[in-house]
Amino acid sequence: MDHKQITFAELNAVIKKCKRCRLYLTRTNVLCGEGNLHAPLMLIAQAPGDNEDREGRMFIGPSGKVFDELLDEAGIQRDEIYMTNLIKCQLPKNRRPKRDEIEACSSFLEKEIALIDPKVLVPLGYYSTRYVLKKYNIAIPESRAEFSGLYGKLFEAQHKRLYPLPHPASLLYNKSYKPVSLEKYGKLRVLVETSKRSARPLCAWAP
Repeated sequence: MDHKQITFAELNAVIKKCKRCRLYLTRTNVLCGEGNLHAPLMLIAQAPGDNEDREGRMFIGPSGKVFDELLDEAGIQRDEIYMTNLIKCQLPKNRRPKRDEIEACSSFLEKEIALIDPKVLVPLGYYSTRYVLKKYNIAIPESRAEFSGLYGKLFEAQHKRLYPLPHPASLLYNKSYKPVSLEKYGKLRVLVETSKRSARPLCAWAP
């Protein structure tokens, strides 16, 4: 294993033992990030769902099928990107994350960003988008309802490109979003191609 693989394994070992907040009491698995450790693009979802918590893998079940369809339409394979969550444990009844839970868990995301060092960060959904934009000092709307206007817009800050997108799960509840979502996700191919670095592919995932 190279240095990045070793550091990734060490980080995941810490994540899996985490008891920083109340969520460790109700989780089945801690969901570590997975994908290409040299990826130019990192997707940041909110938290594991029921299927992800049970199986310990990113984007499986109904939302995973939607996710794969969106990637397929964009001409992207999972092994080209790195995927992780803002919150590493499932939220009970898939409720909204609490502020202290985000604060407790976000240090892991910060370490992942530093380790992977992607050129493009793609937060999915409201909480991930709010966290990433605030991290890079991008002005955010006061109203949650206004966040949908940020999806599909490209921001640049601190040598990173930020490209918020709607979470794939939103299409499970409103299929009318699909055409617009396909268009927005379709631009990921361009972002990957323009951000690729010369490095051999290396994939990893949490077993």
